[in-house]
This record gives sequence, structure tokens and C-alpha cells, in this order.
Amino acid sequence: MPVRAFVFPGQGSQAVGMGRELAAAFAPAREVFEEVDEALKQALSRLMFEGPAEELTLTANAQPALMAMSLAVVRVLEREGGLPLDRTAVLVAGHSLGEYSALAAAGAFDIAAAAKLLRLRGEAMQRAVPPGAGAMAALLGVEPDQAAAICAEAADGEVVEVANDNGGGQVVISGAAAAVERAIARAKARGVKRALPLPVSAPFHCALMAPAADAMAEALAANPPRAPAVPVVANVTARPARDPVEIRDLLVRQVTATVRWRESVTAMRAEGVDTVVELGAGKVLAGLVKRIDPEIAASSIGTPAEIEAFLKTV
Repeated sequence: MPVRAFVFPGQGSQAVGMGRELAAAFAPAREVFEEVDEALKQALSRLMFEGPAEELTLTANAQPALMAMSLAVVRVLEREGGLPLDRTAVLVAGHSLGEYSALAAAGAFDIAAAAKLLRLRGEAMQRAVPPGAGAMAALLGVEPDQAAAICAEAADGEVVEVANDNGGGQVVISGAAAAVERAIARAKARGVKRALPLPVSAPFHCALMAPAADAMAEALAANPPRAPAVPVVANVTARPARDPVEIRDLLVRQVTATVRWRESVTAMRAEGVDTVVELGAGKVLAGLVKRIDPEIAASSIGTPAEIEAFLKTV
């Protein structure tokens, strides 16, 4: 029997049309989208299904939308497939906002609470830095320690830090716009294969996000997580966590800390996981898992056809 982990995508995986087929095919998926719409007092599902893309891409919309998409898949697996998460997966994990999706899937938050927390998180992250003052860039063909050294050389008194260690030689840096530009130039001078700016609206997962971390600390104190049904491999520590107090602290720290995805996959493997299934929009995480550890079977589920194919294997 496969030893599975379920993983949940982060920002960048959103696309107009996501969830439309699920809603048409499965009543449990429609229920999730209705719950999120009601919680946010917004027709977010219509924005997901129809766009426009510019509005869906806004951080405050993309974050709860990606969670809704992931939880719709979870709900269908549970209701239509008879597969409760705690009997189907031994661990969950998510990339950045996907950690909230993972926790909601494991019962630490209800869907409405997760939607409200992610709306607040998106708004707080957008407010933390004035438009144009921050930036992010992807460095390809580089290890995290090399990226950290490039950031240190380029900082010149400004913030520029490793934001995501995605594995497979892909590291994302984040910080003040001028410092990120200097880091891109420094990376190219060092012979890094590719260094390219990312089309993001704020510099996520760096010290400039401290105001957003404060906002999340307040929100999570008022809406604390419950113990999840299975442990979550946390972005901040790359270790499984199950204690609600620890999880709350980790979610606050996550806003400014590096997403340690490569190490998280290694941690899942150390826990005996041999199969990773990405639930929700896109196939980014499954691709990263395959690059980090080719011996792990990795796949994605986000459409009715993919759900039906998965149910035949369980």
C-alpha cells in the first residue's frame, strides 16, 4: 500500500476556469465554493470560473481561491470517494498559503475560517510594502547557500533574502526592489544559469513582511487552529507539527520566513512517504517533488477525470 502525503499549492497556481468542471460534476465541490463565497461575502467562485485574470491574481483573491479549489477536491474525495483524509494520507503540507489549505483539509480550520484568514493574510501582505518598493526573483541552477551568499553581497543595507528553497536548483529571493536587482546582477556575474524577476505584487517571505506577520498573529490569536487529524510538515521548520500552539506560532513566522520546500519533501520521505498527491490547481508541487526525489511517485488532482483516475488506484 502506498504511504501518501497530500500537498497543497501556493500562489501562482491560480488560473481562470479553475474549479468550474468540479462544480459542474460534484455537489460537494459546489458546497465548498458556496461556503467560501458566503464567508467572504463575495462571488469568489464566479471570479475563479470566469475571471478576469487580473482580479483573480490579486493576492487577496488568489489566496482564498486556491484554498477553495484544494478543499473542493478534498471534499469530493471524502464524500464521493469515501476517503477521509486521515485514512488516505499520513502527512499534509502546503507551499506558503497552501499550508492553510493543508491545515483546513486536516480539520485544523473550518473552510470559512481558512477563507477569512487567507483574505486577511493577502490584504496584510499587500499593505506591508508600498507598490513597486519590493520585488522577487527566481535563481535557477543554484543552491540555497549560494543564493544566500548572493543576497548578502547584494544587500547594501537593504533587505534581500531567500524566500523559497523549492529544490531542483530553484531558489526564489525577495526584498527591496533595488536590492533584488543587484542580486540578479550579482547572480549573473557569478555564472548562475538564470536569474529572472517574478511578476508579483509584493516581496513575500522576507523581513519586509513583518507588518503582515503582526496582523496574522492577532488574527490567529482570535481564531486559533485545532489539532490536525494528521501532522502538517511546516514551511518554517520542514518538520511535522501537530500541536495547535506550535502550529499557530509557525503560521505567524511563516509570513517572513523561508519556505523550506526541498527540506519538507525530504522530511516526508524520512517519515516513510513514497507517494505525494497534489490537490487543487496546477501541477507545480508535483513537478518540484519529482525533481527533489525522483523515487517518490508524484501526481496532481484537480479535475473530475483526475479524481476518477485516483479513486481507481485507492
